[in-house]
Amino acid sequence: MWRYRNPVDVKFGAGVFDTLGTMLAGRAYCLVTYDDANGGGVFAELARRVAAMAGTPAVTVRNIGPNPDFVGLAESCRTYAAATRPVEAIVALGGGSVMDAAKVLAAASGDFDRVRRRLETGKGGAELGRTPIIAVPTTSGTGSEVTSWATVWDTGAMKKYSLARETLYPEAALVDPLLTIGLPRAVTISTGLDALSHALESIWNVNANPVSGALAEVAAREVLDALPLLADDLDSESLRTRLARASLFAGLAFSNTRTALAHALSYHLTLHHGVPHGIACSFSLPMVMRAVAGCDPMCDAALKRIFGPDLRAGAARLETFLKKLGISPDATDHGIAARDWAALVDGALAGDRGKNFIGRRESLVAELAA
Repeated sequence: MWRYRNPVDVKFGAGVFDTLGTMLAGRAYCLVTYDDANGGGVFAELARRVAAMAGTPAVTVRNIGPNPDFVGLAESCRTYAAATRPVEAIVALGGGSVMDAAKVLAAASGDFDRVRRRLETGKGGAELGRTPIIAVPTTSGTGSEVTSWATVWDTGAMKKYSLARETLYPEAALVDPLLTIGLPRAVTISTGLDALSHALESIWNVNANPVSGALAEVAAREVLDALPLLADDLDSESLRTRLARASLFAGLAFSNTRTALAHALSYHLTLHHGVPHGIACSFSLPMVMRAVAGCDPMCDAALKRIFGPDLRAGAARLETFLKKLGISPDATDHGIAARDWAALVDGALAGDRGKNFIGRRESLVAELAA
C-alpha cells in the first residue's frame, strides 16, 4: 500500500509571478523577503512589483539570513506583530530561508515563543497559527514551496530543528523561472545540488512511493544534464526553466518522503563549518549511492534509469559531475577530520532523517574504509 498527497496549488511558467495579485484577492498580507543593502536591488524591485499588483503590504519582514535561527526569527515575529492591520496571508518571496521564515511566521502569529516551545518540547501544537502562504521561489533548489515543514536553527545551542505541520503547506506556489535569472553562479550551483539531493534522497528512502519515485527520476536526470550547462550560461531562460521544473519535481517528491542520510550528514557541516546547505547535502551523494546499491530492487531500478546499468560506474560519474562544478566529494575538504567521519555517519543514521535511509550501516562503513 502507498499514498501520495500534496495540496499546494502550483502555477509554473514564465510570467506566473504576475498573477500574485489575483491569488491574494484583496487580502491584507505580510511580505517576507530579503533586504537589499541599498534598497535599490533585485528584491526591492520585486517588492515594488508586489505592491503594484496587490497593494501596500500590512507589514514587510526583511531580516532573513541564510539559515533562519531563533534570534532572527524572534525579531521577525515582533515585526509581524506590528502589522498595520490583521494579516490574512503571507507572501514568501525568495529562496529557502525566506520560505522557512514565512512558515514560522504563519505558525507563530507574531509570538515566536509558541514555535520555540513546540520545537524544544514537542508540545503546544494547538497554540500554533495557520496563516495561508503564497510561495514565490527565486532560486531553484529548495522545493520548500511545496512542503509542509521549515528548518529552524538554534545557533546558540548548535541544534537544528524541523517545524513540521500539515497546515504549513503553502496555499499556492508561483514558480516563475524568470525570477531566477541573474542568480550568481555559486548560488545557482548550490541550490541546484540541493534539488539533486532532494531527488536522490527521496529514492533511497523508506517512504518512497511510485509517484514520488517518478517525480524524483525526472528531477535527477534534469539536474544532472542542465546544471553544468547553466553554470556556463547563467542567462539562459530555457536552462533556468529546466532547473526550476526539476527543483519543483524534486520538492513534490520529497514532500512525501522527506530526506535521508545525505541531509542528516549535512546539518553538522552547516552548523559547525558554515558549509552552504546545497553543498553540505550533496558532496556525500556518491558515497551514499555506492552504499545503497544492492539494498533494494526498486531503488536499484530507479537509480539505473538515471545513471545506467552499472551503479558503481554511475556513482563515479556522479563524483565527476560534482568535481566539474567545483565540489569535492571528500569530507575532509569540507572541514571534517577523517577520524571524525565514521562517528558523524553513525550519528546521522540515528537521527530522524538517517532512519529514512534504506541502506545498511555495514555498506557505509565499507565505503568509508575504501
